[in-house]
Formats: sequence, C-alpha cells, structure tokens
Amino acid sequence: MREAGASTNRPEPLLTTLSSQAELKARLATAEAGAQPGEALAERFDVLGVRVNSISFKVAIECIQSWLKNRTRTRIVTFTNVHAVMEARREESFRQVLNQADMVCPDGMPLVWLDHLGGGSAERVCGPDFMAEFFRQTEGNGYKHFFYGGAPAVVERLAATMQSRFPGARIAGFYPPPYRALTVEEDEAVVQRINSAAPDLLWVGLGCPKQEHWMSAHREAIHSAVMLGVGQAFDIHGNALAHAPRWMRDHGLEWIFRLCSEPRRLWKRYLVTNTGFVLALVPGLFSRIIRRR
Repeated sequence: MREAGASTNRPEPLLTTLSSQAELKARLATAEAGAQPGEALAERFDVLGVRVNSISFKVAIECIQSWLKNRTRTRIVTFTNVHAVMEARREESFRQVLNQADMVCPDGMPLVWLDHLGGGSAERVCGPDFMAEFFRQTEGNGYKHFFYGGAPAVVERLAATMQSRFPGARIAGFYPPPYRALTVEEDEAVVQRINSAAPDLLWVGLGCPKQEHWMSAHREAIHSAVMLGVGQAFDIHGNALAHAPRWMRDHGLEWIFRLCSEPRRLWKRYLVTNTGFVLALVPGLFSRIIRRR
C-alpha cells in the first residue's frame, strides 16, 4: 500500500481490508494511553485509490474526542461516497487531499459493502447523520461549534436549529461565504473570524470536492481542533432539503430519493458517475472471485 500523496504508475488495488473494528478500538486505546492521536485510524481499506476508514459511528466519535483531548494539530474529517471516489479518480490532487485526511468515513452503502466483501465491518457514517449524532452524544461536553458554508438563510437556520435541538451545545458562530472565489484579503478575514471564535469543531458545508480542498488548504491557518466536511448536512439540518427515510439510507436507496427530489441536478451523478464506478470495479471483483475459487 503506497503512502498518501506518493505517485505510482501501478494500477490502484480495488479493495484491501487492513483492519477490523476490534483492531480500531485497540489502537484507539493505545492512542489514549500515550500514542499519537489518530493512530487508531491509520489502517484503511482501498477503493479505487481512495483509502477509506473501516469505521463505525461509535469509534469515529471516540476518536474525534480523543483528538479534542490531546490537541497536537488541526484534524480533517471527510465523508466520502461514490461521487467523491470518482472525482478523486479523475483528479489526482483531490485523491491526495482525501488520502491525507485524518479520517475518511464511508458515506455510502457501496463503500460499506465493499469493505464487508473484504472482511471488514464498516458502518455507513454519513455527514448529516454524524453531525446530529455527534451533537447528541457530546451536548454537555462544552465543545464550541462553528459553521462555514451554505447560503446565508440556510446556515443561519442551521445554527438556530442545532442550538434548539441541543440546548447544551455551544454555537461559536457561522459564516456563509459568497458564491465566488475570495480575495486574499477576504480569505484572511474569514480565517481571523473563525480563529477569534475559537471553535473546537469547524463544520464545513461547501459541497464536494470544494470543501475538502478548502479544509486541506486551510489546515495550517485554522486553529480549530477538528474540521469536518459535511456537505448537504447544512441544507438538511437547515431545513432547505428533505432527508431520505432511514430505511432507504440503511439499504443503499437514498440515491433514488435524492434523484427524485433533484432530477435536473443529480441525474448525471447517479446515472453516469455511479455507472462508471461499477464498471471500474468489475475487473477487480472478477479477479477476486477467480482467486477465491
């Protein structure tokens, strides 16, 4: 397995499961005992060149809290689905961004199924559900939250909604950037605004791959302990977008709900991108079946 960011001409492996849930928990315990925070998540499985953590909600939340307890540097968490994997396959710089993140959660049942095929036990850990669950479990811990991204009215409703649902949470602020590239001066002002609020968690909702590139570019400038790119979580919790029913999300059918909700915007992603994902997997899956037999 090559290190993140290294270049190679060899084809990317389809799927390599490197850790079980028990191993992740054991590594987390080691980190708590004095190892570098994040070592619990060093092992990942590979999907078309993107290294994804075989992880559960519980382990993800525990690890983030360990980072908040043992602060050494700003951490980046991404929630990666089929669309992100295919974007990373087309754009090497984006693949490097994902592989250099501290935690890459499998946000999509196809990635979870691939992990299970290789013997892993990953859960689907998607941005909107994770945001709500993290707030629920840590409401009384005193963490400060900042929201960056979304339309002005949406991010304002998001902050109000999360504060109403979780009264014990501390909302440090929010900022909706304009729909254009920021000038150097504007970017510096945004960084200063976020750092002045001193959040423990910076939730970023710019959409994929913009939010991942933004977090990577601002890792050194932002003093927040953890940055999380949660995409449509802003629209869902900001009451601008309906969320698919739980049974659809759990069975890999959320794409049908979203396609019906936004057909003009999403038809290409689901009918073209997802088809390309399946076709890219076929050679590797066929080889695995032959080897097993």
